Amino acid sequence: MKRRVAITGAGVLSPVGLGLEAFWESLKCGRSGAAPISRFDSSDFDTTFACELKDFDPVQYMKKVEARRMDPFCQYGMVASMLALEDAGIDLDRVDRNRFGAIMASGIGGMTAMENASAKMMNGGPGRIPPLFIPMMISDILPGQVAMKFGLKGPNFGTVSACASSAHAIGCAVQAIRTGQADLVLSGGSEASITPLSIGGFNALKALSTRNEDPPGASRPFDVDRDGFVMGEGAAILLLEELERARARGARIYAELCGIGFTADAYHLTAPAPEGEGAQRSMRLAVEDAGFELSDIGHINTHGTATLAGDVAEIQSIGKVFGEHARELAINSTKSMTGHLLGAAGAVECMATVLAMYHGLVPPTINLERQDPEIELPVVGDRAVARDFGAAISNTFGFGGHNASLLVARLEK
Repeated sequence: MKRRVAITGAGVLSPVGLGLEAFWESLKCGRSGAAPISRFDSSDFDTTFACELKDFDPVQYMKKVEARRMDPFCQYGMVASMLALEDAGIDLDRVDRNRFGAIMASGIGGMTAMENASAKMMNGGPGRIPPLFIPMMISDILPGQVAMKFGLKGPNFGTVSACASSAHAIGCAVQAIRTGQADLVLSGGSEASITPLSIGGFNALKALSTRNEDPPGASRPFDVDRDGFVMGEGAAILLLEELERARARGARIYAELCGIGFTADAYHLTAPAPEGEGAQRSMRLAVEDAGFELSDIGHINTHGTATLAGDVAEIQSIGKVFGEHARELAINSTKSMTGHLLGAAGAVECMATVLAMYHGLVPPTINLERQDPEIELPVVGDRAVARDFGAAISNTFGFGGHNASLLVARLEK
């Protein structure tokens, strides 16, 4: 029998709230995190708004010298890890740190460090490149920094699969615990990509909304007037723990993470496979891995980015997998509020799914005013819906055709 995995803690830094409680309160209320970009002058860009973190100061959590040696994505992930440990009530002095891992993700990594170093080199030559540029930029530095901070010597690596990155990280963490390589793993993702090059690059790809006159109304998954996603930033780190160990210490258990499904479209750089064929297989694999029936699933937090092709393909995939039961599912997209956190999206949305199940309340899909006729399944609209369910799926898909589905369940026995 494979060892079971519980979620016993979480730290979330999101555009709609810092900390788990603030995050959940905003999701319940349907609060958007979108506003004009404050980090740089975006007036020359096609998109001038994003879902930035508000009121975040790393020096409230770490020494200034530590913060200076980290790109913002690493700062966010480090603080989210601290919050997850605190939320889980972990006493590190009573843990075998050789069996405590850190498996984390960032889809892009240190964009601020990259852009700053590039500007210094262009203006002053290679001698101006900061000595810590490389270790600040590389995506795997987050789990490395977390391991050094807390002395965690179990499995330690980063995953990079575009927007599916942190869902893959969480799945790898589940596998590490199941196979006995670790008893506890901090896992999730972090992203800090609201920078000139990132915004400009996604604009060049025509992937971002340009609804500059109405930032809070710009992220419109499944709406007929959707015109692309809204960039978000932040981090979510989950504390995953072997179930019997969690029970023995009397831990509060949010949910069991009991199904993972990873597939590839093998189809296109940015577009989904027709009818979400790869997504269909990832959801089926997650249900099979958990040993559940399709009828056991009550809620799906979709990838739901508000892109024209992606939204249609995902809903088609849900219909193909769940058949008649698809109309009984509570389907939503929390990206309507948080924006798209790229490599951190999977972890943020996994925790949103867990909280929806834990509280019996499915957050709204705000800005869904006129559902696209091609979206043939009912989607939770602009108000949260009370719903009691025992299992749910969080979907995350990435450029390159990467698909990841995570199945969480209420712990019944």
